[in-house]
Amino acid sequence: MVSINNVTVSFGSFTLLDGISFHISDGEKIGLVGKNGAGKSTIMKLIMGLEKPDSGRVEMPREQTLGYLPQLMEHHRGRSVIEEVKGSCPSAGPGEAEKVLRGLGFLPDELGRLCETFSQGWNMRIELAKILLSKPSLLLLDEPTNHLDIESIEWLEDYLKAYRGALLVVSHDRKFLDGVTTRTVEIILGKIYDYKVPYSKFVELRAERMAQQKAAYDNQQKMIAKTEDFIRTFRYKPTKSNQVQSRIKALEKLDRIEVDETDNASLHIKFPPATRTGDVVFKCEDLTVGYPGKVVFSGANVEIKRGEKVAFVGRNGEGKTTLMRVLAGELDPISGLSKVGLHVDLGYFAQNQEEVLDPKDTVWSAVERICPASMRTSLRDLLAQFLFRGDDIDKRVSVLSGGERARLGMARLMIQSHNVLALDEPTNHMDIKSKDILKQALQAFDGTLVVVSHDRDFLDGLVDKVYEFRAGAVKEHLGGVQDFLRKLHIETLRELERKDSPAVESPSVATAVTPKPAPIDYAALREQSKAEKKKRQRIDFLEKQIAKDESRMKAIEAVLSAPGEGDDIMELTREYLELKRDCDAWTSEWVELND
Repeated sequence: MVSINNVTVSFGSFTLLDGISFHISDGEKIGLVGKNGAGKSTIMKLIMGLEKPDSGRVEMPREQTLGYLPQLMEHHRGRSVIEEVKGSCPSAGPGEAEKVLRGLGFLPDELGRLCETFSQGWNMRIELAKILLSKPSLLLLDEPTNHLDIESIEWLEDYLKAYRGALLVVSHDRKFLDGVTTRTVEIILGKIYDYKVPYSKFVELRAERMAQQKAAYDNQQKMIAKTEDFIRTFRYKPTKSNQVQSRIKALEKLDRIEVDETDNASLHIKFPPATRTGDVVFKCEDLTVGYPGKVVFSGANVEIKRGEKVAFVGRNGEGKTTLMRVLAGELDPISGLSKVGLHVDLGYFAQNQEEVLDPKDTVWSAVERICPASMRTSLRDLLAQFLFRGDDIDKRVSVLSGGERARLGMARLMIQSHNVLALDEPTNHMDIKSKDILKQALQAFDGTLVVVSHDRDFLDGLVDKVYEFRAGAVKEHLGGVQDFLRKLHIETLRELERKDSPAVESPSVATAVTPKPAPIDYAALREQSKAEKKKRQRIDFLEKQIAKDESRMKAIEAVLSAPGEGDDIMELTREYLELKRDCDAWTSEWVELND
């Protein structure tokens, strides 16, 4: 369907993709994973023909149709939601278009609103609806869940499971990847590693592979060192010359085991010390905010004091970002009192970094422009803390991934010392490791923090007060995010979004109708029972085979760790690697059957 053949992509002296090859077959559902900036979005752009490789080829049949949802895109103006979607997909029926838009969270009375009256996240849903309705043979989705609430994510999961075309998706959402993909392709330092399993199983198999590879490598290194020691000791003894020459030839022919490189680079963030503000950092009373023709919430009373760490949580579109814009001075309220406290120096991280950053800038110029003179000598070190090293600082903003833009936005935030940080979805494009490092830095920050997020793990242990945005109102909850979730009897912030959906009325007792049970298809049940029995037998066989191979591998490892005089090290190493390959194959099949 699509073949990526020996493709290399470089930026200056930095090689992003180094001779990678893989194939996407009809109907396959593939998760593309790796750290921010590893090249995931670049692979999608190569398939779309938006970028060209330095060498290698991307090949596909002429009849191939593609649907691409990038992280960043231009949104249309002047048309209603339903007009925009139907206009781009004339072959889709009116009812089908409305069904997809409803699935992605649009209410019936919102379909006639102009696209530009919606936020960036909702416009992304419009683009996603257009792509899904076009029914391409290959879907390329780059972080599709970043702006979706739980119900929309679950609807999209079900849609993609039933989708007959192929799928290549980039996401940091483990549950979403497990739900929709059956194969995982990982990018590390320009190389790819291909696993025929969903994400969670891939994590396990990768850890096992690395451990086995390291064990085999260590054993081989011990054998090599012992052989080289023998050669050095007896090289000039005539009685041992045949044995020495035999060992020299054996080392020359040895198939050396290599340990795959891993990318251990991580963020190093420490926010500058915060100066003192007044006791009250931000206060609003009986606040009503919104946009022309739409009130988002009203009657809100919010008070944030010096040193507090506060979370804004709730369903998309309920006003979290809107209140952040009021706090940042970007939006005036419709009515009510809104006041920022004394000596507040606010650092604002907007959700839409692509609108804040100039695409023509380089990483260096985007930061240098706002850098105070006192920090210019340490600017390169600061960028290195955010993983912009060497030629990275000369990259244009326009070619940065969503995660790289988030890191650049955070670097710009740290150029100047702020005593109040207002962060709107700062982890949207960050990998799990980067989220943890940012969280630690914010925990150590001695100023005031206001953060919008739906990530429970990120907020847990970080904030000490929660403002819930729900049904046009704002409610204060004292305590951390776990206290808040316990109070509402829910486990995740995503469930809060589901709680807000309209309740489905149950039929009254008088009108309830008990459905007639469907007739039992005994033939189908017998066939199902046979298939289940055959599957169980295969699983039993695989488990015995895996146990047998692992037992033999452990025995070989014991010999290789302390080889005797008569042990054939070369033959044992070869047998070990063959067993490992077989064991990996048995394990992959076992995982697929159990899934």
